[in-house]
Amino acid sequence: MTIPVADRHSALFERLSGELRPKLHRYCARMTGSVIDGEDVLQEALAKAFQALADAGPIANPEGWLFRIAHNTALDFLRRRAREKVHSDEDPDMIVDPANPTVDRQAASAALHTFMRLPVAQRSSVIMMDVLGYSLQEISATLDTSVPAIKAALHRGRGRLRELADEQDDRPVPRLSAAERLLLDAYIDRFNARDFDAVRDMLADEVRLELVAKTRLNGRKEVGTYFSNYSRVQDWCFVPGFVEDRPAILVRDANDPGARPTYFILLAWQDGKLAAIRDFRHARYAADGAEMSVL
Repeated sequence: MTIPVADRHSALFERLSGELRPKLHRYCARMTGSVIDGEDVLQEALAKAFQALADAGPIANPEGWLFRIAHNTALDFLRRRAREKVHSDEDPDMIVDPANPTVDRQAASAALHTFMRLPVAQRSSVIMMDVLGYSLQEISATLDTSVPAIKAALHRGRGRLRELADEQDDRPVPRLSAAERLLLDAYIDRFNARDFDAVRDMLADEVRLELVAKTRLNGRKEVGTYFSNYSRVQDWCFVPGFVEDRPAILVRDANDPGARPTYFILLAWQDGKLAAIRDFRHARYAADGAEMSVL
């Protein structure tokens, strides 16, 4: 598919970016080590891509073009994060965080935090080939790197993943304060009881809502329509938990409550009131590979 100049602001770009969004997120999440940070990077990348359309001319390989923008945006994110670490003296291009079927399965099943222990060049090459299935030539064109360099990065990255697969995960278990747990439980209990008037009573006046990949709403009145939409569907059951190390609502299929959560919702509180909601109902791709645990 080619995006011609005449269509630079047409629905064609929106359709293509929508189709590629799950795939782009898989890449960004593994580059950043977080499904949540990966969504932030993805949104920034798509905004950059749309802004660049006016000067891009005809785009013969839109998929490769979008992936290059996503890759560069992820690198910018990693550099910003490195600068924010006061005592970090690492090279931002080599950040490390303290097509064989067997290799493919190993990379595809590796936890996101494991990818963060690979240098960036190895990380991006392994993700693009072993997780997303791109060829050496496609990776070379997207990353603007030679095929021999990609091969070397793949060899080292795959070897390091095999070593890491045998290491014990000694990261601390995330914890929730008693006050945070009370607020989260109250919200979930009222939601599951479909007492949406009681849920609305928990909102701050300037509450913000992001329905990821769909819309944003601001203020109690606008956000109130969000609860009305939930009242009309029966496919959800909320449970408290963690996504990565962040408190979250895990959403299960009401008809199969023992199954893995299909998506999640993040809440932010201020002075005991709900200040922000980030709902991934329309971005269920984010649950792919996410580290989720039920409280």
